[in-house]
Amino acid sequence: MTSLDLTGKVAFVTGGTRGIGFAIAEALVASGARVAISGRDAGRAAEASRRLGGGAVGVACDVADEAQVDTAIAAIEAGLGGIDILVNNAGVTRDNILLRLDGAAWDEVLDTNLKGAFHTSRAVIKGMMKRRNGRIINISSIVGLIGNKGQANYAASKAGLIGFTKAIAREYASRGITANCVAPGYIETDMTNALPEDARKALLDSIALGRLGQPADIAGAVLYLASDLAAYVTGQVLVVDGGMTM
Repeated sequence: MTSLDLTGKVAFVTGGTRGIGFAIAEALVASGARVAISGRDAGRAAEASRRLGGGAVGVACDVADEAQVDTAIAAIEAGLGGIDILVNNAGVTRDNILLRLDGAAWDEVLDTNLKGAFHTSRAVIKGMMKRRNGRIINISSIVGLIGNKGQANYAASKAGLIGFTKAIAREYASRGITANCVAPGYIETDMTNALPEDARKALLDSIALGRLGQPADIAGAVLYLASDLAAYVTGQVLVVDGGMTM
């Protein structure tokens, strides 16, 4: 019988020190997985892992840096074992309208959000192939599906992540590896809490369920895709947006 039990599995969650990433790591630990979480700041990664308890470790890693990714994954595999579940959640924004968007802001967002997933996925794929099992779950965004003013770089990175996911899903399906995306809508964060009342009301009016999402809503989608319940699901985009883009 299939289930959400991930006992014996090893997961790596990038950008896992707070917000959505931390909620994902927390859900994976609760389901029995041993979880490594990364962030650029070593102290923050260590503190987040302590909050998660004995089933978690923290590693410092800038996913845009291929050497740091290789070092982090080697350390995880030495300490916890081969990585069964990869969650590419690390992401940054550098918003501006196109005419004011410079090359540095473009490169930083694409290097972290898209190239970072390339670095981590390529680093874990050989081990997954040997075990003939693996789950790669990429956190995209509804902005990658519908665009957003002032976010050309972010939209490009998140749309690119969807194409990347579909390509590797086709490449490695025969090896028992699945690759899927979760595309969150607007999630309750410090940024959305700071919106003016009229802007917040307009946003809520555009969401069928009439509320912002919670990090746990995204964690639940990731947990499903990481589990045996999703063994026959690959190359898909699971939109979790309260009905905003339907």
